[in-house]
Amino acid sequence: MWGVDRASSNRDGERMTRDHHTRNGLILGVGTYTIWGLLPLYLRLLQDVPALQVLAHRVVWSLLLLAVIVFATRRLGAIRAAARGRTLAMLMASATLIAVNWLVYIWSIQNGHVLEASLGYFIIPLVNVALGMAVLGERITRVQAVAVGIAALGVAVLAIGGLAVGGANGGGGAVWIPLILAASFASYGLIRKVVAIDALGGLTVETALLLVPALVQIVTAQVGGTGALGQSRGLDLLLVLAGVVTAVPLLMFAAAARRLRYSTLGLLQYIAPTLQFLEAVLIFHEPLRPIHLATFALIWTGCAVYAVGARWAG
Repeated sequence: MWGVDRASSNRDGERMTRDHHTRNGLILGVGTYTIWGLLPLYLRLLQDVPALQVLAHRVVWSLLLLAVIVFATRRLGAIRAAARGRTLAMLMASATLIAVNWLVYIWSIQNGHVLEASLGYFIIPLVNVALGMAVLGERITRVQAVAVGIAALGVAVLAIGGLAVGGANGGGGAVWIPLILAASFASYGLIRKVVAIDALGGLTVETALLLVPALVQIVTAQVGGTGALGQSRGLDLLLVLAGVVTAVPLLMFAAAARRLRYSTLGLLQYIAPTLQFLEAVLIFHEPLRPIHLATFALIWTGCAVYAVGARWAG
């Protein structure tokens, strides 16, 4: 009897630990995508700084912040030991992917392509679900599959209507923006989920790998007289803050990815593009059309159905 009670207690403890792990993952995931959803507001303040320079400053100031954290927590030795061989090769790939994603996103926000950028982030969760099933062997229920189908329909509506709007407004419906954003970030998230290094270590190594090209870009611009640094105290502060707005949500994302099913993480990602659309309409004064309302209705219905299906499956 005592053995049965002990086994039951162990199972209860494991379940509580698992639930706590998942709850923390949800908090981190929601926080991450909320920050990313508000990122266009920050990037618009850097409207006059070339996208490559913004990217370079994100790398440099992020690495300084990460270095402080690494030395304060005495993690340098552990990170060096982990970042070798296959792990280092995977981090080189993820560093390249995140740099491409950042550059395209910064350029699109600065050049009036908020619609296409948010479309890319609407597509990413569907790519995450597909990668979760194809690469990680994750399975979803029929109810959850229906939910993903509803969300996919919403993305299709947005793609057709949104790109048509872009073309009508002279934006040309830059299809390459959402495609590159979706492919690069979904692949980045998959690598960060499976790579054998923790969130802090992985991000530190990725950023360090990008440091040299970032410094070359900044120095070249400063010497050529086109550098943003030193123009004003306000602009300098915004550039330094790039380290915080870059490193903090990425650390949160990597930690969330290790605690949640990849498909669940993908569905949470609708938070960011939804906030971006609200900013586009309410702050950037882009026209709100019925097709946008239809898209939101479909996507959030899909999210609700998926959540219910996940609860039933649990």
